Amino acid sequence: MRLAVSASLAVLVCAAVPAFSQSEEKGVPIVQAPFHVPAMKNEYGTVLIINIPPGRNTGFHTHAQDSFSVNIEAADMTNQNLGSSQVSAPNRAQTGRILFTPYYKDGERTHKATNVGPTHFHNVSFLFASRTPHGFTPSTRPAGYEQLDDNARYRAWRLVLQPGQSVPAFKQGAPGLRVIVSGGELTESVPGQPDRGMKPRDGQYFWQEAGVTRAVTNTGTTPLNLVEVELK
Repeated sequence: MRLAVSASLAVLVCAAVPAFSQSEEKGVPIVQAPFHVPAMKNEYGTVLIINIPPGRNTGFHTHAQDSFSVNIEAADMTNQNLGSSQVSAPNRAQTGRILFTPYYKDGERTHKATNVGPTHFHNVSFLFASRTPHGFTPSTRPAGYEQLDDNARYRAWRLVLQPGQSVPAFKQGAPGLRVIVSGGELTESVPGQPDRGMKPRDGQYFWQEAGVTRAVTNTGTTPLNLVEVELK
């Protein structure tokens, strides 16, 4: 009788372990995920620096807010949705790519991303705090700025300047983010202020307010590549 009771207990314990393990895999909010570091937060949203070394993964985490990201370094990534055993084929996230996902509209997603390549996965992401646009009107940029995206949440441009090149001044229409894809040396010219030199690094970002008029010149010796986003 004692042996039968012990065997029954063993079966119950073994059956309980998988159920406990499954309940533990819920996914954390994206701002708490491994290799996702909140770097700035204001009334419009949160900036995350995402840097996943080769061979590492993010653990299961949940995307719940509209977001865009700018890739800084190309890497090979796989994805696995929570509750699924299927792992996607590697997808190479190209340098400079901007990607928008409307999670408020499409619904939350909980997944795990794994870096299966030899290079770091590095991007700068922005999580929108509001479910709806703020009503800003982004600027119209002069020649030299390549428009990348224009959707319900933002308008985005790429600016690539070779050494000595510049773009004409324009007035920024809405607040937004500048992300340095590949840095160098630049000079900003703002009417009524002394010219200001800068030497940003790859992956740096800067919050930019509306209403500022500025021109940009590459005063370095290497190409400059940046992405600028204005909110709506």
